[in-house]
Formats: sequence, structure tokens, C-alpha cells
Amino acid sequence: MPLFNITELSEKLSTGQRLLGIDPGAKTAGLALSDVMLMVASPYGALKREKLSLMAQKIAGIVREQDVGALVVGLPLSMDGGFGPAAQAARDWAQALSDQIKIPAVLWDERFSSSVVNRTIIGEADLSRKRRGEIVDKMAAAYMLQGALDYLSMERSRHFSSSED
Repeated sequence: MPLFNITELSEKLSTGQRLLGIDPGAKTAGLALSDVMLMVASPYGALKREKLSLMAQKIAGIVREQDVGALVVGLPLSMDGGFGPAAQAARDWAQALSDQIKIPAVLWDERFSSSVVNRTIIGEADLSRKRRGEIVDKMAAAYMLQGALDYLSMERSRHFSSSED
């Protein structure tokens, strides 16, 4: 399947379908789910990074169980917004995953997701480094997915207000 931009993606979703956010890290991929109204992202879990075919099977199971209509995959742009090797690898991975499980995907900027979550957890929660590591990936996926949901909400509001004119 082709990778879509976020505004095209909203047209492809059926009513009541969720989005699955994936923050593909080097060792694990954090997962987050939206609600059916596409307003709130919640941490869902993490998968150990392994061969794409094995990860695709696990993600396909989540897609079926949770009625997921599309994937939002984190795109690690360079700090200046450039598209470097890590972004290309994430794009290729998202494309291959989308093709394997036959579900549309979009890429979403995730440059600051892990650092924001780490700072928040360190500042607000009394957790060991090991325990923090266990939750950062899924929290970063939720942070990234929430950004995409907020953008969709803003676009819907803009579209709704312009259709009233």
C-alpha cells in the first residue's frame, strides 16, 4: 500500500476505526492506540524489534483485535527537519509493514517524543532507570500519535468552519 499524508488518511478510515501509533526504536517499537473518536492516544505496549515478518504478524493481530484502520509510524527527522538515513529507514520499514499487513500508513514526525517523555517521567515519576525504559517506548508512541490526532482534529475543525461560510 502507498504511504499517505495525514489528511488523505482520514478519508480512508471507516467510522469507529482506531489508529495504531508505532514508534520504531532500535531495540523495541512502542505502540499506542487512539480511541474510536480519534481524539485521545493511549499507550498500548511495546514489541521487541525482530524480523519484519514476525513483527508484522503481531501487529496484524493487534489491527484485527482493535479494529485499527491505519498506522501512524514515527519518522525520526533530523533536528533541522532534514530527511536523513534514520528517516529513510523508518520510511522503508513503514512501507514494508503496510504492504505486508495490507493497511494504510502515514509517517509522523517523532523527533522529540522520547526526550519529552523521558524528561516528564524523570521529573514526575519516581521510577528506576530499568522501569523507565520499559514504559518510555509506549509513552513516546502515545505522544507521537497524539500529535497526529491533534492535527487531524485541527483539520476537521478548519474544514467544518470553512464549509459553514
